[in-house]
Amino acid sequence: MTTVALVTGGSRGIGAATAARLSAAGHTVVVASRSGDLPPGVEVAGSIAMDVSDPESIEAGLAQVVEQFGAIGILVANAGVTRDTLLMRMSDDDIDQVLATNLAGSIRLARGVLRGMIRAKSGRIVFLSSVVGMLGSAGQVNYAASKAGLIGAARSLAREVGSRGITVNVVAPGFVDTDMTAELDDERRTQILAAIPAGRYAAPDEVAAAVEFLVGPNAGYITGSVLPVDGGLGMGH
Repeated sequence: MTTVALVTGGSRGIGAATAARLSAAGHTVVVASRSGDLPPGVEVAGSIAMDVSDPESIEAGLAQVVEQFGAIGILVANAGVTRDTLLMRMSDDDIDQVLATNLAGSIRLARGVLRGMIRAKSGRIVFLSSVVGMLGSAGQVNYAASKAGLIGAARSLAREVGSRGITVNVVAPGFVDTDMTAELDDERRTQILAAIPAGRYAAPDEVAAAVEFLVGPNAGYITGSVLPVDGGLGMGH
């Protein structure tokens, strides 16, 4: 049976790869992004413009998806931003925007889809966290806090809705070969690769594969979990 799947941050990178996998698996996939663009080369049912840092935009976007495609059975909260700098130099806006987008936005999205999932007595929610949320990273106090917060949010929600047939899980990627990591300078890339046991960055599709598993039929008894896709970088955390 096809399920309506909403993937935020779905126009590129991990989100686009996830949209491609879920679409190939037979789901009705809708991608959301600030631009509203379709992911290039990926066939999906539709796309919407949504700013996940804006509660009104989330509410309007979710209503649009339900009206056009039906109740949302899968939520992949992937949209995220970085505003990296040392905390002494970090502005209030740097803090507020990262927390509003990465953490509060994901929580509000989950709240927005719950009613339909409870009614259906089934649902899959996946938050995209990061190895940084557990390891920490200099210059990323705001980002690490937002990604660590997703783990607490997911595990709390898993306890709230576990008896309703709804699972809530977290995928924690390490460094992934995306537009975001392409902005790193060569010295930083070399430092990162030296710390990864696998000796390479992940491909977006490798992260998407983990998401596909968690929203699929074989993961019905997995909830409140954190699945690392980090090449061993975060082992033991």
